[in-house]
Amino acid sequence: MRLHTTTWGEGDRLALLVHGIMADHRTWRRVGPALAARGYRVVAVDLRGHGASGRAGSYGVQDFADDLVETLPAGAELAVGHSLGGLTLSRAVERLAPRRAVYSDPAWHLPGGRDGYRGALLAQAKAATREQITAMNPRWDAVDVDIELETLKVWDEATAYGLEAVADTDLLPAGAAVPSLVTLADPSRLVSAGHAALLTGRGFEVRTVAGAGHTIHRDDFGGFMAALDGWV
Repeated sequence: MRLHTTTWGEGDRLALLVHGIMADHRTWRRVGPALAARGYRVVAVDLRGHGASGRAGSYGVQDFADDLVETLPAGAELAVGHSLGGLTLSRAVERLAPRRAVYSDPAWHLPGGRDGYRGALLAQAKAATREQITAMNPRWDAVDVDIELETLKVWDEATAYGLEAVADTDLLPAGAAVPSLVTLADPSRLVSAGHAALLTGRGFEVRTVAGAGHTIHRDDFGGFMAALDGWV
């Protein structure tokens, strides 16, 4: 599927941004312009079932990854993926071949079991209220809460069920296909300390943004950009 894209800047270097589940390109409202100010042309996608991209009958991890390859040019200077976007990028990175990749609190392990990942529970977020979003994300700016409400309206909650197939599965990459940074929330619910150590041994640089929640770039924009030092 060809995905909807949004662009910031006209720089000579290309950066790609891939959002997480329930979001769309608007989650990068500060990151996109910040990278553009550093000389990048920044392209952010809306994954299938999100934003202005099309809906589909299948929402498997491979579907998301294949869409990236179909939509985005290979050989970008930088590619950044958050959560589901990080998992998706890791499945497409060899084909996209960016010079550097950043995985922000990537969804490389969704706990399974009775109390683990359930698509139906995540799908309920479709009806989240302003008060609930604010309570779950107390560090977000009001504009990010507004954006979350708007993105939930156009999100196909069926995407939540597509991830059940990989719940409680080891999705960590076997190695860094390109020079790669992993930025983690504090603590991360998706990448444990043990997994972080494994990633370091597999050639990834791992940095934690102190005090940040899962959506690091919205919780602590300054901390997120600081964590990218040397990578952008």
